[in-house]
Amino acid sequence: MQSIRAAIENTVPLSLFNKGLAGKIFEEVKQCGAKVVMKNNAAECVLLSPEEYVKMVDEINDARLLTFATERMSNFDPETVVSEEEMNHEFPITQDLLDAVGEIDFE
Repeated sequence: MQSIRAAIENTVPLSLFNKGLAGKIFEEVKQCGAKVVMKNNAAECVLLSPEEYVKMVDEINDARLLTFATERMSNFDPETVVSEEEMNHEFPITQDLLDAVGEIDFE
């Protein structure tokens, strides 16, 4: 019964926008969360606050990165690991060259 109540409370008919109630609807989205806009008794779109949208996109990106990392680790073979010394020997990288680059910010 709770899910039916939540569905009713989180939907808004498109006609309310035409009646000049967009500001009130947007405030409800900020206060209470997402709303589903209904048009002709069918879901037309979902309204989210910018904060909710950014959080959702960040979570999706984190899940994709975790999937990618998990997949890569499942194929990890310790026998193929190349040491830093081997890399520096193959590609003449010195500490002076690295120091000249300076700090690098990762996001």
